[in-house]
Amino acid sequence: MSQSFSIQENFNLSDYNTMGIAAKARYFCSVQSVEELQSLLADSRFQDTPRFMMGGGSNVLFISDFKGLVIHVDIKGVSIDREDEGEVILNVGAGENWHELVVHCVEKGWGGIENLSLIPGSVGAAPIQNIGAYGVELEEVFESLEAVEIKTGELKSFTKEECRFGYRDSLFKNELKGLFVITGVKLRLQKLPKVNTSYRALSEKLEEKGIKSPSIKDISEAVIEIRKSKLPDPAEIGNTGSFFKNPMITKKQFEELQSQFPDIPSYPAGEKVKVPAAWLIDQCGWKGKRFGDAGVHKMQALVIVNYGNATGEEIWNLAQKIQVSVKDRFGVSLAPEVNIVS
Repeated sequence: MSQSFSIQENFNLSDYNTMGIAAKARYFCSVQSVEELQSLLADSRFQDTPRFMMGGGSNVLFISDFKGLVIHVDIKGVSIDREDEGEVILNVGAGENWHELVVHCVEKGWGGIENLSLIPGSVGAAPIQNIGAYGVELEEVFESLEAVEIKTGELKSFTKEECRFGYRDSLFKNELKGLFVITGVKLRLQKLPKVNTSYRALSEKLEEKGIKSPSIKDISEAVIEIRKSKLPDPAEIGNTGSFFKNPMITKKQFEELQSQFPDIPSYPAGEKVKVPAAWLIDQCGWKGKRFGDAGVHKMQALVIVNYGNATGEEIWNLAQKIQVSVKDRFGVSLAPEVNIVS
């Protein structure tokens, strides 16, 4: 086995998840390269041990101690794969911080991900749930990814089509969940970018700032301002950002809801209608509620927070109560955007 990494036992994960849950991992290892990862996966000591892969820990809730091996993917590096006058294709290590990558690209004048500024977490986690915000989704700039198959240790490549992206969804949340570890991502960015100001809150923020022809830097700065005004900083208060997905419902279901709740906001989503989960939760009176150290943020109903020493189980119990109340009142099921791990 490679000696370049060490296995730690009974490891406290509180610094490795943005919710700040003090769950323990029976074993923990941080890997800095594909080769280290392959060596670890081949290690005979862990063949029958449950394994969980972690990046930035911004989209995970541990509801108990993890009785297996937590592998922290810390593979770094940003390099140009190829470029021409109009485009640049970047190779990015899965362990890179997503927002730091956005800042780097904006500084270089490479457009396409500026609307995704300040999304917490690692680059490797981004394709798993096809991150999106302010009118843009990752799949729009995604080229391909590389991932190691846990069972065989083989490095494989996946095209955009093979990843089967959906709303906060991909193949890696479904058929291939838990079977691969993403090690690197290729992104296709524009050197002569066309900005996307289609999202109402973003266009209003730019108007408020008196910006008529925004640059990608203007977009990024506006998104950062909006996010900071709405979402708590995990460094100050434990959270995972949006805890639930915005539900997609049928047009018929939406019309029925609209007849009962004329103020219900919505966004078109192809054949379906997207309803803001935050509005549904707020209407059920959850915003600002606190139970011990678990609570719903006072400014944003979609964010569940850890005020200090809440356990993962307490956070999850609160989340389930919210789900039940929204279902009872609106007949709409809320699905967690967060990965629940026990």
